Amino acid sequence: METKEQSRTRIGFSRMEKKYEWKDHVIFMGILLATAVWVNRNIEIKGLYMDDLYFWSCYGEQGFLQYVFPLGSTRFRFLYYLAAWLEMAVVGNHVNWFVPFNILLNTAVSCSVYLIGRRLSRSKGIGFLCGFMYLMSRMAYYQIGQVLGLMETMALWMAIGILWYLYRYMDGEDGRKYYYLSCALYFGVCFVHERYMVLFPLLLFVLLVKGSKNLTEWGAGLASFLLVQAIRVFAIGSVLPAGTGGTQVADTFSLADTIRHGLSQIAYVFGINAGPEHLNGRPWAQSPLAIRILVLLADAAIAVIVLGFLIKVIRDKRKDVKGKVLCSLALFLLFIGACIASSSVTIRVEMRWVYVSLAAALLFLSWMYGSLTEQMAKRGRWIQALPYLSLFTLYVLFMLPVEHYYRGLFPNLYYWADQEHYNALAEETYGQYGVGIF
Repeated sequence: METKEQSRTRIGFSRMEKKYEWKDHVIFMGILLATAVWVNRNIEIKGLYMDDLYFWSCYGEQGFLQYVFPLGSTRFRFLYYLAAWLEMAVVGNHVNWFVPFNILLNTAVSCSVYLIGRRLSRSKGIGFLCGFMYLMSRMAYYQIGQVLGLMETMALWMAIGILWYLYRYMDGEDGRKYYYLSCALYFGVCFVHERYMVLFPLLLFVLLVKGSKNLTEWGAGLASFLLVQAIRVFAIGSVLPAGTGGTQVADTFSLADTIRHGLSQIAYVFGINAGPEHLNGRPWAQSPLAIRILVLLADAAIAVIVLGFLIKVIRDKRKDVKGKVLCSLALFLLFIGACIASSSVTIRVEMRWVYVSLAAALLFLSWMYGSLTEQMAKRGRWIQALPYLSLFTLYVLFMLPVEHYYRGLFPNLYYWADQEHYNALAEETYGQYGVGIF
């Protein structure tokens, strides 16, 4: 039994810990920034080509309204175009600034992953490992190494925000504001990348789970979706999203290919390169045995955490708690499933599309850790959580050399050689002679 003196000491310690908590955040975020700079140190943009060059030339040739609101185009991403316009206005002809900007932006996303992971796991250490693994992932290649990486980063960040706010709405007693924030983010992300229109069912799912009878909440969810569709019809004449590589989803869709692409994305989330070399650097079958063993060991660590979580849920006799846990479980699975499905309907799977699913999977794992150790934390029995913390840490340690290895194979990606050629061309021309070359 805890004495009054022990209770006062514990409460005092807890208050002091919260008072100086911001210092821990600053330290962890500083480490994340240093990690982002170090891990991406060899990526450069000195010359633009393909889509990057096209968007840069459009910025120079078109007016603001024409650039940001391209009526009649195959895509209508005005929020991304606005951000790109602002970025290019700042960067100007300093093309080499794009990579540092992308690194800083991706660091900000990793800090968000850290903060959300900390809340879900009730552990700053686990939250940090989530943000750290997000930065180390080989799936960041496009978001750092291309100007259009801004679009993918914005969309990922907003999508993760939707997941977090829907979780808080569903988990809290008075979370109505979080639902409205989710609806606003949903509207916004659809005009950064239309792929995320697929998240609409989640807005309805959380209302059903909460048993909401508030017509304003239902109206906000439906209005955000219908307004997106109405704007798309007005701007581009269609609600169907365009495919990749100049294709149309309606023309190239195949159920068999969609299932195959979905399975390959699940494999990617678990560290397995289930695709051709030009899309991932090196396929699973051609990867060294040591790398494959490390991936399998990392997956085994995850499997033990998941198994422990499932056993705890099954054994829990509290129906209200079990119901709440199962609803949160369904939310994470639906989010990851929706992101995978939306990236599986086109002609190929690129790792950059799996990045949001990986980020959500890391948060999902942190939530399971929090569920497993919640009662241990409340009773001050942190030593009992050590096995789960060790498993999470082992997952990270096993995956670090894997991510480092595959990052070294970025030159095998389909666009990387061309980017390096244009970088070399820029060095030999503009890099040597500056504006005098014109």
